[in-house]
Amino acid sequence: MIFDWNACCAVREVRELQGEAPLTLEGDGLWVGVLSSGRCLLAAAGQNAGSGASGDILLGRGGFTLQPATPCHLLCLRMEGLAVEKFLRGLPRPRFADSAACPNAAEQLARLCSAPAESDAPDPALGTAPYALLCALAHADEEARRLSPLVAEAVETIRNNYMALYGVEDLADALGVSKCHLVRTFSAEMGVSPGKYLTRTRLEAAKLLLLEREYNLDMIASLCGFSGANYLCRVFRREEGLSPIAWRDAAAPHAPAKHLPPRNNEMYV
Repeated sequence: MIFDWNACCAVREVRELQGEAPLTLEGDGLWVGVLSSGRCLLAAAGQNAGSGASGDILLGRGGFTLQPATPCHLLCLRMEGLAVEKFLRGLPRPRFADSAACPNAAEQLARLCSAPAESDAPDPALGTAPYALLCALAHADEEARRLSPLVAEAVETIRNNYMALYGVEDLADALGVSKCHLVRTFSAEMGVSPGKYLTRTRLEAAKLLLLEREYNLDMIASLCGFSGANYLCRVFRREEGLSPIAWRDAAAPHAPAKHLPPRNNEMYV
């Protein structure tokens, strides 16, 4: 007997929110999305509105509305299947979750959203990918960790300004604390240094842009806060074990071109 991944966990629909227009998500199964920029309110019938900031993960059963509080961009998909229903039993309401609880989810979701539609003969290797995404979300339905005001502000500053920050010194200056105090406090609460978190955030942004075939490496480097394509390649290979182009070819060999929202006040580092 052949196991049917489509019955276990499969992607049924892809939607995108861009700008300031609200988006209502309906249908059976689980909606999963990544808020890549801006801030967004979430409202479901009979429930108080939650909110999400850039980098947060959206989770919820269909039947809720996303209302941008600022111009924002969110890419999401709807999954159905036996494993999805089991996951939903532990998710009492739609919510935004801290992406730190599931660091690989954004990358896997981007790959699935870029895959060809079912009618276009999808890559067989993607058969298990929806289930892999569901596994990556295993801890995302837990309540967000409690961070001190300093670390919470540092995380938000990195997520919103990773393309313009020069480094940890610049971040510490923006927060009005010493570099040593920031590194010590941030590392204790997040389990990683602020410099490492900044690098990871830049790499996640670079991965999303790599899936867009019209972006060259020089442009990606400038949009993500790297000093140039060579430095981007060096950091990418060190952290991921392969070059940006090799990663793109492996992650989305058939990815169609899609447009990301424009960024304001960009700075070349």
